[in-house]
Amino acid sequence: MSRRRPIDPISPPTGALALETFDLTRRFGSFTALDHVSMRVEPGSVHALLGENGAGKSTLVKCIAGFHRPDEGSVVTDGRERDIANPVVARGLGIGMVYQHFTLAPGMTVAENLLLAGGKTPAVIDWAAQRAQLQDFLATTPFQLALDRHPSELAAGEKQKLELLKQLYLKPRLLILDEPTSVLTPQEADEVLGHVRAIARRGQCTVLIITHKFREVMAYADAVTVLRRGRAVHHCLTAQTTPALLAQAMVGDAAAPANSDAAARKPVPVDAPVALQVDALSAFGDRGALALRELSLHVRSGEILGVAGVSGNGQRELVEALVGQRARLSGQVQVMGQPYAARREESRRLQVRSLPEEPLRNACVADLSVAENMALRDFDRAPLARGGFVGWLDFALWRSRAREWIAGYGIKTQGEDAPIGSLSGGNVQRAVLARELAGNIQVLICANPVFGLDFAAVREIHARIVQVRERGGAVLLVSEDLDELLELADRIVVMSEGRLVFETEAATAQRQELGAHMGGGAHAEPAHVH
Repeated sequence: MSRRRPIDPISPPTGALALETFDLTRRFGSFTALDHVSMRVEPGSVHALLGENGAGKSTLVKCIAGFHRPDEGSVVTDGRERDIANPVVARGLGIGMVYQHFTLAPGMTVAENLLLAGGKTPAVIDWAAQRAQLQDFLATTPFQLALDRHPSELAAGEKQKLELLKQLYLKPRLLILDEPTSVLTPQEADEVLGHVRAIARRGQCTVLIITHKFREVMAYADAVTVLRRGRAVHHCLTAQTTPALLAQAMVGDAAAPANSDAAARKPVPVDAPVALQVDALSAFGDRGALALRELSLHVRSGEILGVAGVSGNGQRELVEALVGQRARLSGQVQVMGQPYAARREESRRLQVRSLPEEPLRNACVADLSVAENMALRDFDRAPLARGGFVGWLDFALWRSRAREWIAGYGIKTQGEDAPIGSLSGGNVQRAVLARELAGNIQVLICANPVFGLDFAAVREIHARIVQVRERGGAVLLVSEDLDELLELADRIVVMSEGRLVFETEAATAQRQELGAHMGGGAHAEPAHVH
């Protein structure tokens, strides 16, 4: 057998890289995040990496990309064991990574961000030559971005494309993608994943993608590895599996996700009262421009209304205006026929609750205990305040109720006195759910309630949202995940540029039609949602 030549640091090999890991292990103190993981990724393939939060996916790719040093085992590329001590070494081997969170330099242009990604920017730049080179590069991709724009001027989807372009410009041999489509429309997701798959098919690159979306796995991946509790528990070709089998591998003995089509819900009665009515609501965004433009909608009791749209089209401002975190410029909001200004007493009396995006930042005080955070809604009312007086707070009752909710919602914590900031994202969301779903609910406002959570947490939170609907509550569900809306909603409206531009019954909704409206290319006039 001939010996392989070592990599020449000046003229590294090109083309798709073959990747293997053998018994890769990584510990953080006494916690084993990665437990003897072996995996093979064929050159020129798209390989999906699935698993719940905490399964070890991020730790695995960070060992491959040089951000972590494994305690045991090895990383092998092109048949040779590599000591990937840091990301610079990984880059020299042709390994690039697109992160879930943006890493753009906000004060620099698109062109400058692309050049900065290479890490070898000359002291004096020949911009005429560089711009010509960048334009030639962009012409080979389906993504068109103006070189002089700044990231602050880009929509979330455009930022995600720029992150991908930064890596593609360096011609990686292995491209690692971490949840690359979370802020993209269905068409944009297909565009991005179709492009990287085409590059892989041409033998120019190997792709390793972390995703929670089974549709993306089945449509674009050639093979799948499933991690569970730090171990690789399942390897298969995509053509030889199904979403149900993959879900079963991810959660072990837990049941696979239910088919929402089989569990058809009763339709919303046509005479059901309107629980939430929004008329001609307008509000400014953070930069002083209109973010909501005379938006109107309604949600009936016993109904889930899904709001779809690409991030940055006014969804965040809508939720904040409804729950009292953003001033309303004009318009009216009513709950059960009564004016609603989102004051604390009104929320209590009209039974309005909310599950905000990023609950640790928007619905909790990180340094307070789990019990104290669970009491934020009613700490000054009986029975938590004896006799209804704030000065006579019954802390023992706070803790007792918190223990009941911790058990009932399966919250993993050291106890009710632990700071809520010490909990994982899914457990913070469960704690907020316990607080917000206690008692009767007329209106529940949810904003991306399961963003970034693992499979088991998603399933549980979805079930509890549906329970609110089944008990007669009205649910406004704002989500950037179209699959989530198609599964849970009774009706779906699409939001674009601060307006509602399309409405459909969820049962007859067409994914591509929704995506076209989300992208802003399929409408001329705002929809009339009454």
